[in-house]
Amino acid sequence: MAVAANTSKQPLFSLEERVALVEQVTDRLDNVVVIGFTGLLADLARERKAHVLIRGLRAVSDFEFEFQLANMNRRLNPDLESVFLTPSEENSFISSTLVKEVALHGGDVAQFTDARVAHALQEKYSSKHS
Repeated sequence: MAVAANTSKQPLFSLEERVALVEQVTDRLDNVVVIGFTGLLADLARERKAHVLIRGLRAVSDFEFEFQLANMNRRLNPDLESVFLTPSEENSFISSTLVKEVALHGGDVAQFTDARVAHALQEKYSSKHS
């Protein structure tokens, strides 16, 4: 699993923190390796000899951007294909933005994310308010 240092976004957690959280959440999965990266995903895939990207689509509104991204990645790395997975209907509304907003206002996000991530959100927001 690759975690990007996306310079066009301002994530709540640093790249190192996000990698550590993903490692914690996937620690029981022996076949998952988590890495953080900067630069182009197409280049990372080539370096890692990956030929398939698995991307999530929550809603139709995600599709246009993901479709453009898939085509750009294919142009940059012709050996790379994108596969899109959709969530179950009851989870399609969940986004990191909404989860962070609930956590920011002291809401319980345990039903939306792993308990370790919920705790990290609680810690991050309590330290910002101190």
